[in-house]
Amino acid sequence: MKQALIFQGGWDGHEPEKVAHILGGILNEEGFQVKITDTLQTLAEDDLSLYDLIIPNWTQGTIAQEQLQPLLKAVENGTGLAGLHGGMGDSFRMEVDYQFMVGGQWVAHPGNDGVEYQVCIKDPGHLLTKGMDDFTVVSEQYYMHVDPVVDVHATTKFPVIAGPHQTNGEVEMPVVWTKKWGDGKVYYCGLGHVAEVVQMPEVRQLMRNGMKWACR
Repeated sequence: MKQALIFQGGWDGHEPEKVAHILGGILNEEGFQVKITDTLQTLAEDDLSLYDLIIPNWTQGTIAQEQLQPLLKAVENGTGLAGLHGGMGDSFRMEVDYQFMVGGQWVAHPGNDGVEYQVCIKDPGHLLTKGMDDFTVVSEQYYMHVDPVVDVHATTKFPVIAGPHQTNGEVEMPVVWTKKWGDGKVYYCGLGHVAEVVQMPEVRQLMRNGMKWACR
């Protein structure tokens, strides 16, 4: 049986406990044995090489090197990494190595919560997005720093700010991407501000596909 670890915590506004149980439930449906922890010390105390998949769900916060280094090493050695929104893309802002592993870092969400925007599927033939159509989300729209090495599977568009109260066209921003970190596969989805958004059929499908894809 595949083994997965979800570590949840950080900023409460992202409802980490609820989101962790949604993701854990999806993994249970796929035959995984799932451990959910609310302490980063698990990363230091567990043998992370025993996990086939690790899901960070910890917005902001800080992480000790004795906790971070085993995580980096486990993924480098082949454990998969998958996550969503700020739980993975806005964790541990001072840890550059973590950001390199993830492939990006949150910058802003212009308009805050309640923005209606389109998610555009870029490669509908890929295992991650096969059969999916473009869809609309009402939530935070993440503008991110993104490593150019990532493979992009879905995008959204932002207006280009040319000055106060002025825009000049649009820029495409990745929403779903994948990459490698050593032997490990990394999957990120920028959607999922709160549990209600994670429960959207499209987001559940993206996370189901992404977690299965990243798993060793």
